[in-house]
Amino acid sequence: MKEKPILGFQTDFTYKEGAVCSMYGVVKTVDRTLEIFDGTHEIPHFDTWSASYRLYQSMVFWPKGTIFVSVVDPGVGTARRACVAKTKDGYYVVTPDNGALTHLKAYTGIEEIREIDESVNRLRATAGTSIFHGRDLFGYCAARLAGGIITYEQVGPAYSVDEIVVHEIHQPVIEKGRAKGILEICDPNFGNLWSNIPVEEFLEKGFQYGDLLNVTICHGGKAVYRNRVPFAKSFGYVKQGEAVAYTNELMKVAIAVSMGNFREIYQVDFGHDWTVELEK
Repeated sequence: MKEKPILGFQTDFTYKEGAVCSMYGVVKTVDRTLEIFDGTHEIPHFDTWSASYRLYQSMVFWPKGTIFVSVVDPGVGTARRACVAKTKDGYYVVTPDNGALTHLKAYTGIEEIREIDESVNRLRATAGTSIFHGRDLFGYCAARLAGGIITYEQVGPAYSVDEIVVHEIHQPVIEKGRAKGILEICDPNFGNLWSNIPVEEFLEKGFQYGDLLNVTICHGGKAVYRNRVPFAKSFGYVKQGEAVAYTNELMKVAIAVSMGNFREIYQVDFGHDWTVELEK
C-alpha cells in the first residue's frame, strides 16, 4: 500500500485555546491514519512574511510529498484566494494566497497552483461561519488530499503561478570585501538575526572565518547599530555577551550575542526595511 503523505501544520493561533485541536480533529475525522506534525503555532500574528520564511526554512528537511498547512490569514473570509501550491521539488502547501508563498516561489519554485473549490473541499457542517478557514477549508482540504479522497487536480481550478501574491524580496549585493543585505527573520528564542546573504558567495568574495567585520545595521536608511564583530563558525568562538557574525542553519550570514539576545540588547529587528552591511 502506498504511504500517505504527512501533514505539517504552522499557524499564528498559539495553543491558548482550541483552534489547533479543532483543526486536528477535522483531519482525523476525515482519516484517522493521517500523521500530523507541528512546525510552529507561534508565528507573529498576521505576519505572512514570517509564515513564508518558516515554510522555506523547514520544508526541504521533510520527505517529498509532505503536505504543509500554513494558516496566517488576516484576510480570512474575504476575496483572497485559498490555494494548494505544488513546489518544483515535490511538496504541497495548503494556504491562503496572501504572501505566504513568497520565499518558496523565489528560492524553490512553484510548479502549479490551484484554488480550493469550496463547493467540494469545505467542511459543510460549519458553512455558516467564514472566520475559521484553518479548520473548515485548509485543514479539511489537506486531509482529503493526504487521504487520497481527492487528487491534486480535484482541489480546484488551476491559475497562473504569475498571479501568486508575494512580498518584495530584496536581493543581497556581495562584492570583494563588502556585502549588503536585509535582516530577513529572527531566531525568536535566542534573538539571533538572519540575513539573506549566502555564506558560499560571501566566502568567494574574500571573507574568511576569523575576520573582524565592520557591521552596520540600518532601519529605514538610518543607522541604529555599528560595531566591529568577528566572523566565526559558531557562538563559542567569542566570550559570553560578545557579538558574533556566523553561518546559520540555512547557510546565510547571521548575527548573535553569545549566550545573549542580540535583538533585545540592541533593539533591532527584521523586515524589508532592516538592512545590514558587512565590511572587512
